[in-house]
Amino acid sequence: MNFEPAYIKIANNGILDEKITLAYDGLKCCNLCPRQCCIDRTSGETGFCMTGKEAIVYSYDAHFGEEAPLVGQNGSGTIFFSFCNMLCNFCQNYEISHKGEGQAVTADQLAFMMLTLQKQGCHNINLVTPSHVVPQILLALQIAISQGLSIPLVYNTGGYDSIETLKLLEGVIDIYMPDFKFNDTEAAELAEVPRDYPDVIKKALLEMYRQVGDLTVDDFGIAQRGLIVRHLVLPEGLAGTRGAMGFLSNKVSKKTYVNIMSQYRPCGTAYQKEFLSRRPTLKEHREAIRIAVEAGLTRFDHHSKLTPMIL
Repeated sequence: MNFEPAYIKIANNGILDEKITLAYDGLKCCNLCPRQCCIDRTSGETGFCMTGKEAIVYSYDAHFGEEAPLVGQNGSGTIFFSFCNMLCNFCQNYEISHKGEGQAVTADQLAFMMLTLQKQGCHNINLVTPSHVVPQILLALQIAISQGLSIPLVYNTGGYDSIETLKLLEGVIDIYMPDFKFNDTEAAELAEVPRDYPDVIKKALLEMYRQVGDLTVDDFGIAQRGLIVRHLVLPEGLAGTRGAMGFLSNKVSKKTYVNIMSQYRPCGTAYQKEFLSRRPTLKEHREAIRIAVEAGLTRFDHHSKLTPMIL
């Protein structure tokens, strides 16, 4: 049986129309994310994310650097949205997230991007930094569905997402891929993101998992539905790997698909912070993977290649 994305069903029964209306109502006193800026984005006002009524897109293309189940043979169809509701000081896409490089797009243009990526053979539509543009995504999705979009939708987020917005996305998103950046408030402050991030991401993870469950793949190993969690190893153990992996194992699922990433480097203004001014060592990366294995997690992305070396 061929896979059918979740959004096809809600489009057919009219629920997507309702979700679009609710999402745009939320823009009038913007409450899309935990920052709760409460400004009228429908009239062009902008809050923390510096985005008004239209989404801003930096680029769209087949991407081969994502997790293995997303990339397959033809790549993950990434759409990079400009600006962000977090603005970590070490962001590797600093020009996009902080400086907002990109162009405003209409719903029709965004739908065209989705359909173009599908025609290129991409295995999914990978929405990168989507938390602040959910209404725009939903409207574009409706247009794209009417023109034949039929591949999984990936919500690739920094994890600072409100439960209300995530619930609005139930039945829309096939694959949630949040970062689990920090497990304690001190690290969040060092990265210059809200102190409540650890609490917000944990609640978001539980809601995401409730909606989509553990990652499932087809006969070729291509992701169809489920949760993928990214965890970037930081110097000096600042990411709080032990607490993060323990939460995933004990509160979410031991079958959570995890990518323990080693590519941190002091981008942006992170070089100005004592504990963020260097890359993690190989030993620190190995220790992070060891902690994840000891926590009982069993499914790791190919980027965690060191796993067999330390079991």
